[in-house]
Amino acid sequence: MFLSKVYIPWQQAKDPYQFHQALWRLFPGHEKDDRGFLFRVEQQQKGTSTQVLMQSMQKPDENVKNPQLLTQRSYDINPCVGQRLRFRLRANPIRTIKDDRKGTVVKKGYAYTKTVRVPLLHEEEQHAWLERKFQSWAKLEALLIQPEPVLYFRKQKDNHSGKIQPVLFDGILTVVDAHGFLNQLQKGIGPAKAFGCGLLSIARA
Repeated sequence: MFLSKVYIPWQQAKDPYQFHQALWRLFPGHEKDDRGFLFRVEQQQKGTSTQVLMQSMQKPDENVKNPQLLTQRSYDINPCVGQRLRFRLRANPIRTIKDDRKGTVVKKGYAYTKTVRVPLLHEEEQHAWLERKFQSWAKLEALLIQPEPVLYFRKQKDNHSGKIQPVLFDGILTVVDAHGFLNQLQKGIGPAKAFGCGLLSIARA
């Protein structure tokens, strides 16, 4: 894996979809991959460039000028059971519920009520959500939860508006399944990865 710091011009950074497309330019020829990278906004101020921390399975192209690749390094980790690590995660804690107003959808001959995602707004719900995400591969030892501003966006395909409620988790975990931990580190945690959620950053505790 690779860890990179990237600057994205404000004109692209202010739109979530252009933001994501800008990062894809660092991986020419891989734009159709399902998920090439995870990222988290580290510094953002209206009218100025945005600094992003990005984790990728492939090395970003250093010749790309926009966005600007500031630094990059290879990132190899060999977690072991019992290892304690500090972590940071920006995530979008949600639960999925059935919504009769949305109607039904037919899959494999069966009709199902359509579902919607509902944000978890209370701290105890967010804590429980993260514990569920961790339960098979890590034990949560300590946690600080910071709510963040709502992120509004407009879907390009149907022009419908939407929003997510990101949360910043900082804490300490203990690895209980090394293989599962590494797999989750690569995949990311929770939904809204295209909007900068899901990147689990770790350091020695």
